[in-house]
Amino acid sequence: MKSKPLWKISLRVSAAAEDAVVEFLSELFQTPASAFFHLEHQISTVTVFLTDRSAWTAPARAAIRQHLKRLSELGLDPRPARLAFSRVRAEDWSESWKKHFRPLQVGRRLLIRPSWSRIKAQRGQAVVVLDPGLSFGTGQHPTTGFCLAQIARHGRSRGPLSLLDIGTGSGILAIAAAKLGYAPIAAFDFDPQAVSVAKANATRNQVAGKIHIYRQDVARLKLPAKRAGKAIRKRSSGGSPSSVARRGYDLVVANLTANLLREHLRRILSCLAPGGVLVLAGILETEFAAVNSECVAAGLQPLAARTEKEWRSGSYLKPVLSDGMSE
Repeated sequence: MKSKPLWKISLRVSAAAEDAVVEFLSELFQTPASAFFHLEHQISTVTVFLTDRSAWTAPARAAIRQHLKRLSELGLDPRPARLAFSRVRAEDWSESWKKHFRPLQVGRRLLIRPSWSRIKAQRGQAVVVLDPGLSFGTGQHPTTGFCLAQIARHGRSRGPLSLLDIGTGSGILAIAAAKLGYAPIAAFDFDPQAVSVAKANATRNQVAGKIHIYRQDVARLKLPAKRAGKAIRKRSSGGSPSSVARRGYDLVVANLTANLLREHLRRILSCLAPGGVLVLAGILETEFAAVNSECVAAGLQPLAARTEKEWRSGSYLKPVLSDGMSE
């Protein structure tokens, strides 16, 4: 059976402009873009794969040029800013990823590997098998790496722990949590395609029954009710996702943009149990101070932070008062 061709739009830009370009191309073509960072050349290639050539129009090309000009005016130099459009066979696309995606070791507890890799896990090491799709990554991005490290770290401190993955994408964080013994686990994304991809990846990794994956908008999470009394924390060692949600998750991971994190921090915190840990990522280093200030003002205690390339991520503790009540 003859495979259908794909159309590839690729834009080579500076590492600093990568995030802005990924977001723009995803919105322009209504399909999530992916990015690959060339370590040797220090250049990012942002790519969108299309199944319909008619989307590659003159207005679309003009919009891309205008966006690059706007980035330059804002001081975010996108050069080399080289745009290319080509036709690729599905087989060629699949084989090209094998040259770039390598297994990812997360300490001694977790191994993320593509299906074609023959690397063997260390003794006691959990394995997540995840191949790159047309739009969702496999843990190579610095912000995803921080989230994985935090999940691995806190999963061994006490347990079992419940986890909520906000903006799940490929489902990699929720799947890793399931492999590391978290329970129960819930994960949601606003993009229906991401939800489908995450469910497929969970099934492939034989953890579909351990993760509740659904479509949700972070902006529609319920705000916490204003009450005079303070709720006593209950351990979330079991129960359904809905019952855990009422009292809060032990670990909440939100890999979102800084604007979304700041705007909806109260909603996100309403999902976190007192004594729980909030992991925030997807934040440019220049925007981290503002996000951190919001977290501290909300009563969170900083636990860890890491900067890699232009990204900075952090984790926070939601305190429990000495009388067993939450802040």
